[in-house]
Amino acid sequence: MTDLMSATVNEVKELGIDTYLETHQNKSLLRMLTCGSVDDGKSTLIGRLLHDSHQIYEDQLAALHSDNEKVGNAGEELDLALLVDGLQAEREQGITIDVAYRYFSTKKRKFIIADTPGHEQYTRNMVTGASTSDVAIILVDARYGVQVQTKRHSFICDSLGIKQFVVAINKMDIVDFDETVYNKIKADYIKFAEQLNIDEADIKFIPISALKGDNVVNASTKTPYYTDKPLLELLEDSPAAGANTDFEARFPVQYVIRPNLNFRGFQGTLTSGEIKVGDAVKALPSGKVSSIKEIVTFTGNLDQAEAGQAVTLTLNDEIDISRGDVIVSANSTATVSNKLQAKIVWMHDEPLILGKEYNIKVASKKTTVRVTKIDHTIDVNTLKQGQADSLQLNEIAIVTLDLSEEVLADIYSNNKETGSFILIDRLSNLTIAAGMVEQVLNTEKSETNFSEFELEFNTLVRKHFPHWQALDITKL
Repeated sequence: MTDLMSATVNEVKELGIDTYLETHQNKSLLRMLTCGSVDDGKSTLIGRLLHDSHQIYEDQLAALHSDNEKVGNAGEELDLALLVDGLQAEREQGITIDVAYRYFSTKKRKFIIADTPGHEQYTRNMVTGASTSDVAIILVDARYGVQVQTKRHSFICDSLGIKQFVVAINKMDIVDFDETVYNKIKADYIKFAEQLNIDEADIKFIPISALKGDNVVNASTKTPYYTDKPLLELLEDSPAAGANTDFEARFPVQYVIRPNLNFRGFQGTLTSGEIKVGDAVKALPSGKVSSIKEIVTFTGNLDQAEAGQAVTLTLNDEIDISRGDVIVSANSTATVSNKLQAKIVWMHDEPLILGKEYNIKVASKKTTVRVTKIDHTIDVNTLKQGQADSLQLNEIAIVTLDLSEEVLADIYSNNKETGSFILIDRLSNLTIAAGMVEQVLNTEKSETNFSEFELEFNTLVRKHFPHWQALDITKL
């Protein structure tokens, strides 16, 4: 029996199965990601966390030893990166390509780790892992210091609203745990972070050796200059991002259900704020007003719902609400617009084409959009602004978007769910960009006078025959 199984069995015997399950269910969850430059040891660090905290079962350990003999890259040491790198190409090349998620728990809390790739061509994969994380663990190779990808990943994490950073200076064993090396990298990173929105108080630095285990789960005697806790304890004490209860209520409608003639409900997840039975609400973009009749869940009706809860709402009036609409408080300051300014990360091999029609998905709303202007690009190495007529893979820019219809959107820093979006290629259906709303601009009205038939026909053609690349006549 492995240490993990023994510890679990003993805890169940001590507490009883019901108490054990309740305690485990009520543990707080921390989502984190590892990022940094190529070969900084991200996968090895996660493997070390799992190994030294006894989170590996006997069959996994046996498979690890078998794989280590075939494709291990750690010399005489056990290559713990193989616990995470699951794709054949990753193991053969010794790199991470896809985002790998691993779950584990300690007596204090539960964790979900996203292991993100360090290669520049896989930056788009890293954006996926960062979008849901509370903490970013930035790996820095002690031999090379702060690299281009270190800056790129830090910038993306900051842009995506991550507030807590742990800079793990890895491979300290190779430089004999030299304090001078540690202090220089620390100073270099702080200097770069000053250009971002990262508060120095939110950055923790720690010298580690993921391969040897120093300061990962257990404190190391080789770093007397480091007096803080080992990495796992730092993570156990890190506050998780709570539900967004401070912002106004936002309820994007995911589904409209009508199982019988007497029931019409609107399903979705409350992304921010709270709502109560009897509250006056309005549906956007139509602006029609009603009040909440019921808040329905699988386990019974509620008097109120808070951010993060998935519920079904029924209203006291039969107003027109469709998938993609957003229910807000009747006195909400929320606005709708067909014009946004946003920061986007281009994630497709083919370049962005100004004026080309793409699909956009904001919360549960899907419509069409054109990027009409690249306001400026952002060089992640220097953070200087540049000019461009197009965007290539992994480039980041501030752009202006013209949507074919009005949508509710919030500034990303206020509400991640209604302030973020993806762009989708209309032919391949591939996600080609991820974006964060910087500013909701004033709605632009078309000055042309097309008949209702012409407008509907144009919409029909663009929806069902996207390969024709028909122009949106409302934008002419």
